[in-house]
Amino acid sequence: QDRLIESGGGEVQAGGSLRLSCVASILGFGHYVMGWYRQAPEKEREFVAHIDWNGNNEYYAEAVKGRFTISRDNAKNEVYLQMNNLTPEDTAVYYCVAGADTDDIHRKPYFWGQGTRVTVSS
Repeated sequence: QDRLIESGGGEVQAGGSLRLSCVASILGFGHYVMGWYRQAPEKEREFVAHIDWNGNNEYYAEAVKGRFTISRDNAKNEVYLQMNNLTPEDTAVYYCVAGADTDDIHRKPYFWGQGTRVTVSS
């Protein structure tokens, strides 16, 4: 069964860091664009970052640019989100997603994980 499983969420103080991981049980993982979305309390889900199939190109939402870094390890079927200098506005449930291309990632990702919660206190 194709699925994505996130981990690494937790509670951290403002200015701190967390590293999220996503393990993908997807046939042909290396051919998928991978990304992260988040949903803050009482807000709509929003795009955070994506990385192409070979890790050569990354794209970030303005709100996280310069603070977050997405990476992947195709040998392990894993994708990561390193989050630095966190603020309370980063508090959200973070979801790992997979799509055939960058358009899919932004329109309708093929796969979604269940999410991992990140809470940043001031």
